Amino acid sequence: MKTWFNGRSDMPFALLLLAPSLLLLGGLVLWPALSNVEISVLRLPLNPRLTPRFVGLDNYIRILSDSGFWHALWLTFWYTALVVIGSTALGLGVAIFFNREFRLRKTARSLVLLSYVTPSISLVFAWKYMFNNGYGIVNWVAGDLLHLYDRAPLWFDNPGSSFVLVVLFAIWRYFPYAFISFLAILQTIDKSLYEAAEMDGANGWQRFRIVTLPAILPVLATVLTLRAIWMFYMFADVWLLTSKVDILGVYLYKTAFAFNDLGKAAAISVVLFIIIFAVILLTRKRVNLYGNK
Repeated sequence: MKTWFNGRSDMPFALLLLAPSLLLLGGLVLWPALSNVEISVLRLPLNPRLTPRFVGLDNYIRILSDSGFWHALWLTFWYTALVVIGSTALGLGVAIFFNREFRLRKTARSLVLLSYVTPSISLVFAWKYMFNNGYGIVNWVAGDLLHLYDRAPLWFDNPGSSFVLVVLFAIWRYFPYAFISFLAILQTIDKSLYEAAEMDGANGWQRFRIVTLPAILPVLATVLTLRAIWMFYMFADVWLLTSKVDILGVYLYKTAFAFNDLGKAAAISVVLFIIIFAVILLTRKRVNLYGNK
C-alpha cells in the first residue's frame, strides 16, 4: 500500500487509525472469550474470596456425561432446523407474492416487517396473552366457539406444546429477515426471463426452478447460514415464553445462574462455539461458491 505523494507505505498510519477500534474489539470480544476458556477449566466457588480450583477437562467430561446436555443439544438442533427452514420458506413465499405491483404495496410491506422490528418482550407478552387458558383468544376460539376441547390446555406448561409454540413464534418473528433479503434479489431478476420461460410452456414451478432459484442461491445460502447461527444461540425468546423448553441457551443459563456451576456453564459455551465454528467452516465454501456465480 503506497501513498500517492511519496511512495512510502501508509500501513503504520492505517494501523494507528484502526488502533482504537481494535482495542475496543479486543476488550469487548477477545478478552471475555479468553476469560471464558479459563473459567471452563476451573471450579469456581460461590464465595469470591475463595481461590478457584483448577480441574482441567473435568467440566467438559461432566458435560459429555450429562444426559441433560445431550437432550438440550438434540432439542436445539430440531429447534434450529425447524425455525430456519420455516422462516426461510415463509419469507421466500411472501417475497415472491410481494414482487409485483398492487395497491398499498408499501403499506403491506411495512406491516410484514412489524414482527421483526417490535421488541421481543412485547411480542412475547402478546403471545402469552393469546394462549392464556383463562382469557386468551386462542382458547376462546378453539374452545368456546369451535368446541374443540372442553378444558383449555396450559399451552406453555406442557413441554410438547411449548416446543411447538416457541418454534411457531420464532418462524413468525424472524421470517421478515428472509423476506427483505429475497425481495431485494427478486427485484433484480429480468422480467423477460419469466416471459421467455412462459412462452416455452413452463409452469409456475418450472419458472421458479429455472429462473428464480439460480438467481437467489447466493442469498439463500447466506440467509440459511446466518439464521442457523443466530437460532443456535437463541435464549431470550424461549426463556421469556416458557421454562419447559431447554435448548442449549436455556440449559446454559440454568447451569450458570440456577445451579451456580460457572465452570460447567463456561465449558458449555466453549462447546457451543466449537459447534457453530464448525458449521461456519462447512458452509463458507458453499456460500463463496454461490457468491461467485
